[in-house]
Amino acid sequence: MTPQPRPGTPAPPPPATPEGATVSLTGPRTLVAPEPAARWERPALLALLLVTAVLYLWSLSASGYANQFYSAAVQAGSESWKAFFFGSSDAANSITIDKPPAALWPMALSVRLFGLSSWAVLVPEALMGVAAVGVLHGAVRRRFGAGAGLLAGGALAVTPVAALMFRFNNPDALLCLLMVCAIACVLRALEAGRTKWLVLAGVCFGLGFLTKTLQAWLILPPLAVVYACCAPVALRRRFGQLLLAGLAIVVSAGWWVALVELWPAASRPYIGGSQHNSFLELTFGYNGFGRITGNETGSVGGGGRPGGGGGGWGETGITRLFSSDMGGQISWLLPAALILLVAAVTVLWRARRAVAAEQAGQRAEFLVWGGALLMTFTTFSFMSGIFHQYYNIALAPYIAALVGMGAALLWRRGGRLDAYVLAGTVAVTAGWSFVLLNRSPDWLPWLRWTVAALGLLAALGLLSAVRRDGAPALEGAPASDGARGPEGAPVSGGAPASGDAPASDGAPASGPVSGGAPVRAGRRIAVLAAGLAVVTALAGPVAYTLNTVNTAKGGSIVTAGPSVRGTMGGPGGGFPGGRMPGRMGGAPGVGQGGAAGQALPPGQGGQGRMPGGKQGNGQAGKQGQFPVPGARPGFPGGTGGFGERGAGRMGGLLNGSKVSDRAKALLEKDADDYTWAAAAIGSQNAAGYQLATEKPVMAIGGFNGSDPSPTLARFKEYVADGKIHYFIAGGQGGPGGGRGGSSQITFWVAKTFQKVTVGSATFYDLTRKA
Repeated sequence: MTPQPRPGTPAPPPPATPEGATVSLTGPRTLVAPEPAARWERPALLALLLVTAVLYLWSLSASGYANQFYSAAVQAGSESWKAFFFGSSDAANSITIDKPPAALWPMALSVRLFGLSSWAVLVPEALMGVAAVGVLHGAVRRRFGAGAGLLAGGALAVTPVAALMFRFNNPDALLCLLMVCAIACVLRALEAGRTKWLVLAGVCFGLGFLTKTLQAWLILPPLAVVYACCAPVALRRRFGQLLLAGLAIVVSAGWWVALVELWPAASRPYIGGSQHNSFLELTFGYNGFGRITGNETGSVGGGGRPGGGGGGWGETGITRLFSSDMGGQISWLLPAALILLVAAVTVLWRARRAVAAEQAGQRAEFLVWGGALLMTFTTFSFMSGIFHQYYNIALAPYIAALVGMGAALLWRRGGRLDAYVLAGTVAVTAGWSFVLLNRSPDWLPWLRWTVAALGLLAALGLLSAVRRDGAPALEGAPASDGARGPEGAPVSGGAPASGDAPASDGAPASGPVSGGAPVRAGRRIAVLAAGLAVVTALAGPVAYTLNTVNTAKGGSIVTAGPSVRGTMGGPGGGFPGGRMPGRMGGAPGVGQGGAAGQALPPGQGGQGRMPGGKQGNGQAGKQGQFPVPGARPGFPGGTGGFGERGAGRMGGLLNGSKVSDRAKALLEKDADDYTWAAAAIGSQNAAGYQLATEKPVMAIGGFNGSDPSPTLARFKEYVADGKIHYFIAGGQGGPGGGRGGSSQITFWVAKTFQKVTVGSATFYDLTRKA
């Protein structure tokens, strides 16, 4: 509740909003027109967005089709509206991907408009990244000023895992954008308690569910609690608004779920990732609670270990996201975000009556971003199921927002304690950056020492700006962006309007400022130290990001930055801890180079270079293949010579096949006379051939090769009806896949039909008996 002034006391002046609008303390809905922004704001924002766009679009085609599993579904959706609706892996609609289809829709529309190419697939993802930066900037700027918005937007843009995924075609890019939009809508609703913004947030959460199911709802609880406690309307109205927002979530997500569940199973594709052809099973099992517990039927691994382990996905625990394979992806500014969150909530809880409403609004925003961060951080730290490094993009906007908001708040308060907190945050950030950079000792060895030295100088500079009498020089830095000072009045030119110097708690001191020259010198030092602090904090992430955009990425598991000591991941990706998950834990991990066996679009996959960076080759190395001890050669899980490089080994599960021109010509011949030009075990193995020929290729068993679709009997019917021309040998069925239909189909085909060898690839002609 907002504290009211004592009877007989004069009413305080109304505070200003970030754009300069005044807010009535007697009526939370009363807003007046905002003042115009400072001249430098719009050019600065445009520059941020332009740099982000260049960063995310640079040499984008070097990664080819990136994750061919999703690219094949995009190609299918561009050919068939039915495949578009369901998210089918092929245009003939044999099976869907193991996610809802919303993330595919922008890419499929792009391919429909511009034709199949790496650019058509990946540019929509890059534009999502630019949009996320812009929305985050706007959300932070409203209460904390343009400087805070620019810092938050810039921090998000150069977060390594964000730069990775906004140049890739996994669903995480769209999910990140939708979560930023959802929080921005919740913050607008908190300003005046308007229902429409909360309903729009519900729509964003609903679309997020259609992107990556329950992960989109991970931050719902803290946001709902903050709104129920802090919205400036009556309690009954708050709960009514939350119910309407929940209805918006159900409608915006449920329409698709209802259609899929009610659609006759015989006339729609099999739901990939499920064991009983049910999207609800997929939602609450493989993609839902199974990710938490590790009990994921049909998974390539997971399964929590006794003692709190995470199975083959790395050790769980509070330090998981700081570990060698996760830290460089996301944790550069994570300590700073946590420190600033605690500091900001602490100082804002001691709101003075004159500015209680404004500080309560700021506190609510910290609770929203902080709640989202803590909920996601805790879940990721302790989940025992499938967990990849790139999932950490979900944390990136929350960290960036808290850093921008917290730094701006403490800077403008300008007290001695605020300066100490800022200096300590800079020192901790520089120290942690040194640790992260030291995990790649042969990569830019000078950078870690430079960051440590600059961080020390910045921290000392911030401390030296505090005068001996306690009056700091932090307050009064240029803040003509319309942000509010400690008293709620717009900060202009840096000095309080009354000429009073702020005391250590952010309140005006009783006397005027004396010694103008020393104060001005102190402020100059503070501004220089602040600039140096920003450089220190972002130097490591920028270096990682530049390395990422100069390295081709492909396959199912990718990571940002250089190779890191203590893992087998690297530019191309790898399993946490350098091990295969589950039963294959003893096999070598994915090596550097990542995009093993990636098929590149014709005429693409060239080299790209950024200043100071290395070339990124369109086709990566031959690593990422896993021998499976005890498996039978040439069959699911085996290491036989069937198929192209990448098939018949774990590379066929994680990376698409490289298709030769002769193999492509073989499959294209008379392909229009068949429903499927070919069939292959596992979606990645099928995807390479489908992208090369642009003809439907059936993915037997779905992504892992372990889904019971089609059954052997059903596959025999397809063959008898002349619907499938070739069977591509050597597919990887994944753990468990060899026990089911995929193994049975492989044995039946091998003993029944004639084998055709094209180079290193082996096919079976399903129209010619052996």
